[in-house]
Amino acid sequence: MTRRANVLGLGLIGGSVAAALRGHGWHVTGSDDDSQRSATARERGLVDAIGVDANAEISFVAVPVSSLVAGVRHMLRETAGLVTDVGSVKAPVAEAVTDSRFIAGHPMAGSELQGLDGADAAMFRGAVWVLTPSTTTSDETFATVASLVRELGAEVLALPARRHDQLVAVTSHLPHLAAATLLSLASTRADDHAAVMRLAAGGFRDMTRVASGHPAIWLDICRENQDAIVEAIDAMIIGLTDMRKIVHEVDSAALHQRLSDARAVRANLPGRVRELTDVAEVRIPIPDRAGAAAEVFTLAAELGVNTANFEVTHSVEGDRGVLVMVVDTASVELFRGGLLARGFKPAVTRVA
Repeated sequence: MTRRANVLGLGLIGGSVAAALRGHGWHVTGSDDDSQRSATARERGLVDAIGVDANAEISFVAVPVSSLVAGVRHMLRETAGLVTDVGSVKAPVAEAVTDSRFIAGHPMAGSELQGLDGADAAMFRGAVWVLTPSTTTSDETFATVASLVRELGAEVLALPARRHDQLVAVTSHLPHLAAATLLSLASTRADDHAAVMRLAAGGFRDMTRVASGHPAIWLDICRENQDAIVEAIDAMIIGLTDMRKIVHEVDSAALHQRLSDARAVRANLPGRVRELTDVAEVRIPIPDRAGAAAEVFTLAAELGVNTANFEVTHSVEGDRGVLVMVVDTASVELFRGGLLARGFKPAVTRVA
């Protein structure tokens, strides 16, 4: 039986979600406020139909972050299946929507291209897809959406919504604003703008590439994640002030240490998701409390545990589920200890 999904909002990410789902055999119904965009998505084979499929198993909401709450509530009213979103700011929607069928999400992927021209079925392969379950998200909702995210080739990372927003403010939102500021500085401080732009070397281009994103979406992002972004900017100002002092005082030792530390951090940034070869299976009975499965994934994220695979099975002792995770052997004891400390009863088996 063909699985069915909705995608509300057919921009870059929504179009890519639709393309990825269709590539995995799903029947996809899509809609967008721009009727021409909907028609284009249909013409390009990104969706099978235009509108809303009331019987869809899952609906993805890919509208601007300021419209996420309304979009999610709309899909919950119009469909009987699960609902998730793909916005880059999570706390407002995760806290506003309390339906057990909803889980907020954010695929950490994108393109310099805009709209449907950048839609790519392979966009999420090897990417991190953050899920931010709330206390009202059912374990079944979390497990089903997490499984589908892995089906699309992404790594699942569970985080509290506000923690997600604090982290992306530093890793995504601040870099964009910093790049825009640097470009403005290069433009306005130059006596000969054309000459400065021609002199812009690879490092300058690499650092400012993120500023090529569409400006409109950043108005919503900065409004919806204002507190976390302002906090990140304040921290950046403190860091730059400290760096200014080091340079001004010609403190070579401090400068060398700062640059060496930065180089080490940069070298250790993780790349795309890798396949794990040395793994162990961790079987975790899910306690009879809301959000228990999501709690396990959140713990794995906090401890830096790499997960190669997972599934939810039924316990032979009753109706409770068992979460089976295949994790990196190097971190399995740390993970086991964290689970025990939180009242879980994991069983670990080395996978040959």
